[in-house]
Formats: sequence, structure tokens, C-alpha cells
Amino acid sequence: MDVSEPISVLYVDDEVHNLNSFRASFRRIFRVHTAESAAEGRKILEQHPVQVIITDQRMPHMTGIEFLAWIIPDFPDPIRILLTGYADINAVIDAINLGQVYKYLQKPWTEDDLRITIEKAHELYMLRKENKDLTQKLIEANARLEEGLKKDFGTGV
Repeated sequence: MDVSEPISVLYVDDEVHNLNSFRASFRRIFRVHTAESAAEGRKILEQHPVQVIITDQRMPHMTGIEFLAWIIPDFPDPIRILLTGYADINAVIDAINLGQVYKYLQKPWTEDDLRITIEKAHELYMLRKENKDLTQKLIEANARLEEGLKKDFGTGV
């Protein structure tokens, strides 16, 4: 990903006014995708690369934690943020354990705090991506080295 590209963010919330506020606040600095349901959020993930996912906890049909746990097998890389207006310790625990949530934020959010959280989440995304790429290069270099040793010294290493 080119560092000059805007951060791609998906915000899932069943309350349309929250989606509209988020879009109005951040559309000039981030590539904003919004969804009114978990199913709609998954469709967006299937169509667009996203680095940061923000989801409301309390939604009909599927909670934010359930949504995050549902998408992890197919979309493990985006950094996940849970946003809620309710303080529930069980939700916090589930967010960490099931949804692999980076941050748990309370509504109402402030624009500056949420922007900084998104930027920090993106930094983590990029660090993880770089680490994954470097690990793959190391594996490939080790395989080439082992193959070269086999050629130079026979069958066993």
C-alpha cells in the first residue's frame, strides 16, 4: 500500500445518524466505508481493502463482537475497534478474547480522539504488515540457503 493513500476505514452501526456523523467528520482524511449491519459490513470487506474496522456493539441480529469474530477467519488483518454507548465488562472481555479488539471506545466519541485512535490503529496495521512481509522474505531466504547447502554438500544438512 502506498503511504500517500488515505487510510481505509469501515464503520458499522445500525444508527444512520452515527454513520452520517462519522462520514461527515472523516471523509476528507480517510477513505470511509459505512454499513448499517454486520452483513452489509462483510459485503464491503469483500469488495474493498480496509485497514481499520470500527463497529458499534449493540446492533440487531448480531453484536459488534459477534461481527468481528465472524469476519476474523476471512479478514484477519484489519485492526478492530469496538464503539459503544454502554459500559459492559463482559462485552469488554469478549471484545478482547473473541473479537481481537485493539481499542474499546465509549460513545459519544470526540472527533480528535477517534481520529488519533484510527491513525494509531493504522500504524499498528502497517507494522504488522511489514512484519509479515519480512517474515516471508526470511522464510524464502532460508529455503534458498538450505537448497544451496544441499547442492554444495550433498543430500543432508
